Amino acid sequence: MADNLLGSETSPYLLQHADNPVAWMPWGPAALDQARTLDRPILLSVGYSACHWCHVMAHESFEDPAIAAQMNAGFVCIKVDREERPDLDTIYQSALAMLGQPGGWPLTMFLTPDGRPFWGGTYFPPESRYGRPGFPDVLRAVVELYANGRDRIDQNVAALADGLARLSQNRRGPGPTREVLDRIADRLCAEVDTVWGGIGSAPKFPQVPILLLLWRAWLRRRDARLRDAVEVSLTRMCQGGIYDHLRGGFARYATDDEWLVPHFEKMLYDNAQLLRLLTLVWQDTRNELFAVRIAETVDWLLAEMVDADGAFASTLDADSEGEEGRFYVWQEDEIDRLLPAEDAALFKHHYDVAPGGNWEGRTILNRRLEDRLLDPAREARLAEARARLLAARAQRPRPGWDDKVLADWNGLMIAALADAALVFDRADWLAAAARAFQAVSTTLVDTARGPDRLHQSARHGQARHAGTLDAYVQMARAGLALHEATGDAAPLDRAMAWVEAIERHFRDGETGGYFLTADDAESLIVRTKTAYDGATPAAAGTLLEVLSLLHRLTAEPRYADRAAALINAFSGEVERNFFPLATFLNAVEDTEDGRQIVLVGKTDDPALATLRRTALGASLPDRCMVVVAPDNPLPPTHPAYGKTPLGGQATAYVCRGPTCRAPITDPAALADALREP
Repeated sequence: MADNLLGSETSPYLLQHADNPVAWMPWGPAALDQARTLDRPILLSVGYSACHWCHVMAHESFEDPAIAAQMNAGFVCIKVDREERPDLDTIYQSALAMLGQPGGWPLTMFLTPDGRPFWGGTYFPPESRYGRPGFPDVLRAVVELYANGRDRIDQNVAALADGLARLSQNRRGPGPTREVLDRIADRLCAEVDTVWGGIGSAPKFPQVPILLLLWRAWLRRRDARLRDAVEVSLTRMCQGGIYDHLRGGFARYATDDEWLVPHFEKMLYDNAQLLRLLTLVWQDTRNELFAVRIAETVDWLLAEMVDADGAFASTLDADSEGEEGRFYVWQEDEIDRLLPAEDAALFKHHYDVAPGGNWEGRTILNRRLEDRLLDPAREARLAEARARLLAARAQRPRPGWDDKVLADWNGLMIAALADAALVFDRADWLAAAARAFQAVSTTLVDTARGPDRLHQSARHGQARHAGTLDAYVQMARAGLALHEATGDAAPLDRAMAWVEAIERHFRDGETGGYFLTADDAESLIVRTKTAYDGATPAAAGTLLEVLSLLHRLTAEPRYADRAAALINAFSGEVERNFFPLATFLNAVEDTEDGRQIVLVGKTDDPALATLRRTALGASLPDRCMVVVAPDNPLPPTHPAYGKTPLGGQATAYVCRGPTCRAPITDPAALADALREP
């Protein structure tokens, strides 16, 4: 048998498969060359370390010697971590969709030796069940097809090639107007479950960009339907089983309508997006539940998701002891044994604990029938009970921890954490965000390509893979958030350098927009380009937000020009399908009408600090705030150039586009001005 070559990889997901009897190879020229030399099809398996069904297929098929021998005899077998290689995952998930099959992980694709897909699926059982063919039968059929049906393979390859070519295309059009944004918000609001929140029915994902779009529409229009759609959704998530009530943090999605049963994996990117949205909604509502969940989630983040260098790890697995959710669920008698009788009764009443459980005979802790917190005395008793249960849970075998550092996911979390630190005045949170930024900016620099270039991932100090557009965009956004929070110019300088790298290496000079991969990255069968959100916000949308912020900060026309070009490059997509365009649409609003709050005064003036706290108390998704000392003027082209403290007092100027409002020195007047749409 050929050797399994995954043992020298750094990805925890690939290392999980390093002892399989399958002759796995990592994606790369060596694997493709071997397929061409042997004239064998490629079996491409894509997954990630926290994926439950990836584990299932591994145990059932990849660890089975007979199935592994079948794989080794007929294929060149390649394993890919989709979090390290989103470029590959995007291409082959798209190909599967073009074959009329639902996507997901594990992704199982069959490719020609040059990497062109001709058939595939997701999870296959070891024998026929669930309406799916058995994996050995699939393998035999593909080997037979490759040996005797090349014409059918060529037909599939050609048909898919046409569709894959469209992944590099964008649909141009004029930017959507405010009226169009309002109509889209109304249409999306109609999709929200008014009882349990969330978009549509099970399975339910947080869909944060869409909820943010609805929240922005609420702030513009003060239509209570929009506010309620977001508040109900967040409340149900915060009280549901998708939330870890003992340690904090949200699972990836719920398998039911009521947010009770999660897919138990915890992903850094979900928690980053929810942290930002919860902070924004708390600023407007002062809902204590949201403040508590924010603090608990950050506590979890800093306790369990920080690596040795201060960067943030990627995921916590859904499985432990070979079983999904085992780490998180409870039996009633366990709680009775761990808590005093009165506390046990109180806890069981509020956390849905009953003799038969609420899921497969066990209990997923939740408070989904409660819209708000209890009185302080009872909440204190529940907190003490949770602490006892958490200590007991800590003795259980833990789910796997994927400690690789991803540039884009770290950027998402750094920006969200820096914003929450500002709003809640938490210096420790801000310090953690700054440490993570420094760690990523140091460890993931791709020095072979240049000081402004990034790797996609790193683990234990070893950086791998060329950074995608998401890596640069999200880290640039993180730099801008830290600059706003600290006033330090270094993160701003890094953000501007990364934006210039994007312009040089990712921009499509022919039809506009930006590719997912750089022009000097590995050549794949297609160079994709999109403004659609996926599990994470679309890089094109976040880049538009970054360009808008940079233009407001620097008043440099190049950023406005690039933003306008980016809007025109993708706005034609709005007519085709606006549902996955929420991040892009949100950033269009910022670009067209984003505000900037310029605070002028001495940095040690308490009156300036009061104005700053007032600005941070407002829910402003488009916020761009800068503190300017009287002796450090803004650029001459900035709308607030030459603005001085009124009567020697700390002064706020609220600017939109090329104009600024009259100076404001009274905090209450500033709060009123910021409430205006």
